[in-house]
Amino acid sequence: MKISDKTAMKISGLVLFAGAAQFFLLVLIAEALYPHYSVANNYISDLGVGSTAYIFNTSIVLLGIAIIISAAFLLKFSKPLRIVLILAGIGAMGVGIFPETTGAIHLYSSLLVFFMASIATYFILWRLKNIISVFWAILGTIALIALVLYATGIYLGLGVGGMERLIVYPDILWALGFGGWIVAKYGED
Repeated sequence: MKISDKTAMKISGLVLFAGAAQFFLLVLIAEALYPHYSVANNYISDLGVGSTAYIFNTSIVLLGIAIIISAAFLLKFSKPLRIVLILAGIGAMGVGIFPETTGAIHLYSSLLVFFMASIATYFILWRLKNIISVFWAILGTIALIALVLYATGIYLGLGVGGMERLIVYPDILWALGFGGWIVAKYGED
């Protein structure tokens, strides 16, 4: 059975929104449960080892799957955006499948999801050219700047964990917003 483009877009938005929302909420839960966790001084991926590993790793793998599914159903947007989202999803899955204790593959997976999720906003801006897409591109830019600062060891007094959150949270915010926008635009009957 072939589904309509409108239904495909609705699925894309719902899955992206749900994936981003569950990840954000489960990271908060894992932070609360992780013994002596510091948002400033611990990496987000520290949640992927120890007592909270099952929460974090499952959640980020689900996020990656959601991003890939969303890209597959995102029929009304450019192929480059879909490719960038698929790569971001692969990176997210890699972070959960290969926790930080695995070394280089975890690092490369993190960089892949950080970079691809951030630049995806420019492809959205290029396609939509509306005020909300400008806001999403600003969020992507904040994440890219934070990624460069993070990679060079400049944490602006926020600690390694705080700077890492300036990469991740803007990307989660635009994903929530974009997913919701898709549902609102294509969910109308």
